[in-house]
Amino acid sequence: MFNDIGPLELVTLVVLAVLVFGPDKLPKVIQDVMRTVRKIREFSESAKQDIRQELGPEFKDFEFEDLNPKTFIRKQLDNDDLGLKEIRNGFDLKKEMAEVTDAVHARDAELSAPSGSSGARVDMTKKADDRPPFDADAT
Repeated sequence: MFNDIGPLELVTLVVLAVLVFGPDKLPKVIQDVMRTVRKIREFSESAKQDIRQELGPEFKDFEFEDLNPKTFIRKQLDNDDLGLKEIRNGFDLKKEMAEVTDAVHARDAELSAPSGSSGARVDMTKKADDRPPFDADAT
């Protein structure tokens, strides 16, 4: 619940609570807050049990945390039935990038090396007068 509160923030909250409520009333306030938190937890657990009973026996293993999209997607991706772990483990990004780089460099070498029939390089730059043909029926 409070995973992102650091020690400095916690000390600041304690000092602020002592200043606002005073050292005499602070234990009573903490007890009241804890009692309220316990009641809220009991209420939410009873509501979850009521919903599970209303859904029926086919939803007995239903978890409300699965309604969170991140949790749902993570659970589906970790499912062994899809075979995604084998695909993920079999994919080596460095190896794939090296193959692509080698293929690109080989193609560059073929283009730069003069061949027997056509020794000229292909000019891929766009010229100002090179416009595609205009087809009035197509527009």
